[in-house]
Amino acid sequence: MPVLEARQIRKQYRMGEHQVDALAGIELQVEKGEFMAIMGPSGSGKSTLLHLLGGLDVPTEGNIILAGQSLDRLSEKKATLVRRHNVGFVFQFFNLLPMLSAEENILLPVIIDGKDPRKYKDRLDSLLELVNLMDRRHHKPDQLSGGEQQRVAIARALITQPAILLADEPTGNLDSKTGTAIMELLRRSCEELEQTVIVVTHDARAAAYAQRVIFLRDGLVVKELCPDPSQTWNQKLRDIIDTMEELES
Repeated sequence: MPVLEARQIRKQYRMGEHQVDALAGIELQVEKGEFMAIMGPSGSGKSTLLHLLGGLDVPTEGNIILAGQSLDRLSEKKATLVRRHNVGFVFQFFNLLPMLSAEENILLPVIIDGKDPRKYKDRLDSLLELVNLMDRRHHKPDQLSGGEQQRVAIARALITQPAILLADEPTGNLDSKTGTAIMELLRRSCEELEQTVIVVTHDARAAAYAQRVIFLRDGLVVKELCPDPSQTWNQKLRDIIDTMEELES
């Protein structure tokens, strides 16, 4: 069973007297442990789709099946709990609380869920090691670089062991070298933790780390790349760039 499904998803907005079709009938399945990237021109519906997949918004039509549960059949409270227990989010703007240390920010979802953070010590330590922040665990956000803050955000998203990690432009505010380190980290979480990862990005270099890349245009999936495992990263990158140029021409 797929860990996440989108069934004929449509999303419409009103802008004054006009109706905007942000998504126009998306069909999508994501398997456990898959690393998928979503790409497309500006305004193609990438972030809208990510928010719907994570239950942060509801579709105008269609349904999201998250961890085997149909979100349209759940109350708002129940849907919130399903999202909280199954989805971790990483955003372009790290959204860390400035008064908390790195490890306190990582443990925040546990505290919000009413659990004892002391029971998560081993999990916390393993994540700090994964994101290479053991020696920065007591530093506050203003004492960390942008890349370190994003690594804190990734560890925070993983602390509750969610079925799915959703990342919206996770390298958007980072330089090329740091962005590469973040994508390597996401790939490691997929391989070592069997984490399902879905990344929305405009950056072909970031998308080249994914096992599958889907391309949106005008609210529809118009192309999909499933690179052969034997392909090099540079070959994947070239295919992604060629596809984006084709879509934007």
